Amino acid sequence: MERPRFQGEDMTREIIRKDPAYAATANMPDYAREAATFTWQAARARLSGLPGGRLNIAHEALDRHLATPAADRIALRWIARDGTRRDFTYRALVAETARFAGVLRALGVARGERVYSLLGRVPELYVAALGTLKAGSVFCPMFSAFGPEPIQARMEIGGARVLVTSQALYRKKVAPVRDRLPELKDVLLIDGDGSIEGTRDLAALMAAAPAEFPAEPMAPEDMALLHFTSGTTGRPKGAVHVHEAVVAHHVTGVLALDLRPDDVFWCTADPGWVTGTSYGIVAPLTVGATMIVDQAEYDAERWYRILEEEKVTVWYTAPTAIRMLMKAGAEMAKARDLSHLRFMASVGEPLNPEAVVWSDVVFGRPFHDNWWQTETGGIMIANYASMDVKPGSMGKPLPGIVAGIVEASAAGVREVTRAGAIGELALRPGWPSMMRAYLHEEARYDKCFSCGWYLTGDLALRDEDGYYWFVGRADDVIKSSGHLIGPFEVESALMEHPAVAEVGVIGIPDETAGEIVKAYVALKPGHRESEDLRLDLLGHARRRLGPAVAPKEIVFRPALPRTRSGKIMRRLLKARELGLPEGDLSTLEGDEA
Repeated sequence: MERPRFQGEDMTREIIRKDPAYAATANMPDYAREAATFTWQAARARLSGLPGGRLNIAHEALDRHLATPAADRIALRWIARDGTRRDFTYRALVAETARFAGVLRALGVARGERVYSLLGRVPELYVAALGTLKAGSVFCPMFSAFGPEPIQARMEIGGARVLVTSQALYRKKVAPVRDRLPELKDVLLIDGDGSIEGTRDLAALMAAAPAEFPAEPMAPEDMALLHFTSGTTGRPKGAVHVHEAVVAHHVTGVLALDLRPDDVFWCTADPGWVTGTSYGIVAPLTVGATMIVDQAEYDAERWYRILEEEKVTVWYTAPTAIRMLMKAGAEMAKARDLSHLRFMASVGEPLNPEAVVWSDVVFGRPFHDNWWQTETGGIMIANYASMDVKPGSMGKPLPGIVAGIVEASAAGVREVTRAGAIGELALRPGWPSMMRAYLHEEARYDKCFSCGWYLTGDLALRDEDGYYWFVGRADDVIKSSGHLIGPFEVESALMEHPAVAEVGVIGIPDETAGEIVKAYVALKPGHRESEDLRLDLLGHARRRLGPAVAPKEIVFRPALPRTRSGKIMRRLLKARELGLPEGDLSTLEGDEA
């Protein structure tokens, strides 16, 4: 595959050097040494396990801490929309999750049966997740903004046995499809009062349940979590994860996020997405840290206040939120005492180089981007506390993860080892949090593997220092006049312009070039679309990228279509541009879905 001009080449001149004092005290002070000596067997030995080689995620996250000083440490601090706080110690969470597990057992819910949640970020969601795992059942979170149809699809595919939700969400989103879900036997309302037929009052059931319930000893390969991910067409895919995944959740929290027992950790992701479960519930609890959970949606002033008042030490958020903080201005951050903040990381989509440099200036430390997927279950590639950061790079593979750049041919898949070569990012299977199946879709699952590789569907390159750089989804890359153009590099260049808030880039057919680059731009407050601004942006992109890579067309939009987890939906921009089928829109933000 021909190598295009790539944004990463220029940005490596802006390397952000590690802080030697901090790097020396990091959980992984020497990446090369850790990578050379790491084994998953040793990683599992960091956890307690259960007799007979058994395992349970809830035991590792909660119960094992009862015999340690963490027992009376705050495990979860919940901040309500009105600012009131509610604290749960590890001891209290053990009791609450025991009661929930007891409720499931009293209802006849068996090991392996599916328990779904449809809730905002409220304490009952976290109790339900861990209580379900403790009982040996399978937990499946759904995002509370889903409409009735995506809810129905996910519950049908997974065979939902129990749903935990609220009166309002049930009436609006579940009741219209309840008769199409014959396997759904019990609906538990966190605010139930007996007024809705066919539902139960969870609080009353919990009050009658015992506060003790030993975690079910599960086989490491027993199904624990079901996370749905959307494809470009067809129904959502249910990625199956097992109890063994906790080994990866724990070690990635320690090595990639540098988490420690005395940390105050804030993962802003909703548990309706895999990040909000793997790192918004499991990983920090296995470490013994204190989690911050905010019920409210994004608000820059509120976020900075939480960072300051809660003395957050490790912060894990998304590129969309970081760009919104940039849009709000640096003054808001500088007005707060954020001296406790030690490590910041980003996930969800590639983090533009400008955002990494901005954070280093504003916070005195950079956001450390990392890469993984719903299918991988945990962080696979990351920028670590003990390494220099190359803005725009995903970083290096986690110790224990073998990554490569591969190309497909008629003979199969072969690895490309030349530095700078672009190909599909692939991983050698076998890490603990790797998905074990797409539920009921064996052929779809098998297509993800070839010649001893898990094929991610992402195009990337590896530079001469071993850092990986995201180019784009395989079906997003633009082929124009013999050049291969990754949309991310064009978006990053346009993001450097002071008027630009967000960018989405696609390729559109062209008789001469094959495809040309088209950019959709949303502007920052105080800037208005005009022909002069459009020409200025075109000129900026040509100077930054060269005429072969720069967009030929720029159009302004008030907002860009995004998933509810923040990713810009390039495929939807392209479908609407070309009049193609729009595919699965269940994760689309707003009312367009």
